[in-house]
Amino acid sequence: MKIHEYQAKQVLKRFGVAVPEGKVCVTPEEAEKAFRDLGAPLAVVKAQIHAGGRGKAGGVKLVRSPEEARAAAEAMLGKPLVTHQTGPEGRIVQRVWVEKGSKVAKEFYLGIAVDRARSAPVMMASAEGGVEIEEVAARNPEAILKERIDPVFGLFPFQARRLAFGIGLGEPKVLRGAVEIMTRLAEAFVKLDCSLAEINPLVLTEEGAVLALDAKINFDDNGLFRHPDVAELRDLAEEDPKEVEAGKWDLSYIALDGNIGCMVNGAGLAMATMDTIKLYGGEPANFLDVGGGADKDRVTAAFKIILSDPHVKGVLVNIFGGIVHCDVIAQGVVDAAREVGLQVPLVVRLEGTNVDKGKEILAASGLALQAASSMDEGARRIVELVAGKGGGK
Repeated sequence: MKIHEYQAKQVLKRFGVAVPEGKVCVTPEEAEKAFRDLGAPLAVVKAQIHAGGRGKAGGVKLVRSPEEARAAAEAMLGKPLVTHQTGPEGRIVQRVWVEKGSKVAKEFYLGIAVDRARSAPVMMASAEGGVEIEEVAARNPEAILKERIDPVFGLFPFQARRLAFGIGLGEPKVLRGAVEIMTRLAEAFVKLDCSLAEINPLVLTEEGAVLALDAKINFDDNGLFRHPDVAELRDLAEEDPKEVEAGKWDLSYIALDGNIGCMVNGAGLAMATMDTIKLYGGEPANFLDVGGGADKDRVTAAFKIILSDPHVKGVLVNIFGGIVHCDVIAQGVVDAAREVGLQVPLVVRLEGTNVDKGKEILAASGLALQAASSMDEGARRIVELVAGKGGGK
């Protein structure tokens, strides 16, 4: 689960991380008032969307008066902001963050991610801040220092000091602030079940203070039941409505850019199905795993979600019945197809538990569908059917 920058800063502030003062605004008038309330000679107006690259896309503006703050907010609010992470359609800006300006002397990078090779979170720090860490990793990987965070004891003070000295924050007057932010960030990451926490840039001001000038936090969905306060930070307007609906039915759904809808049980089979579709020249429109405990209603919901995507020109159902029985899948597909009035080609491949019952249900449905005996055949057929309808790949 992702949250906005201003929410991430509120979370970090709660853990004792130093962040600049700011106010969230939903109208240009609020942005104008926020500038006055902050009482600083300059401020920064930042578009709040769940995507990086806002600055390059015009979503971050330095302003020096209430009128400039209002104008900057007016230029962003209610309009799409297109960055390299949003896709060509962009994201509609619904709120801005007006933040007191800081006199920056130097920028750094600080972040935590889960390192599966080390079976623990790892803190990364670099003297090259304010740029995408992926660029630094590709160009100069030695510039990124790493420390493993113990899952029980957290980040030890000596590790934080080693990172601080390594990136140039070892002077006595700034060392304490740097170590404090590092240890507090590590504490927040572990306690809140985060999957990613970044401060980019972490800045040293001309006054010698160390601040989190920007912040990004992602949370592990599986841990949200332990943190109802974190779950309340979720902004559904920033998420794909199809993915939100899938979450209500406990379906694993990710929208993609293709035109062939996929409904599969099991993540591995889903990945293999998408690969096979691409092998035959098609493009999957989604990843959708109905899971092992799917019932008829859940399968019906999954089918509706797939067909709610206007880009879908055909659907492939690929089920290997184990815990979930083939007849349950078949009945759900039939019910959903009748309810939505299926207008695109449908290929169904069933194998496993109750496969004969499932095939009987499909055969008696009267739907214009094609049965396939294997994943390979199913993928080839749906690609050919979609291409025959002028759907392209």
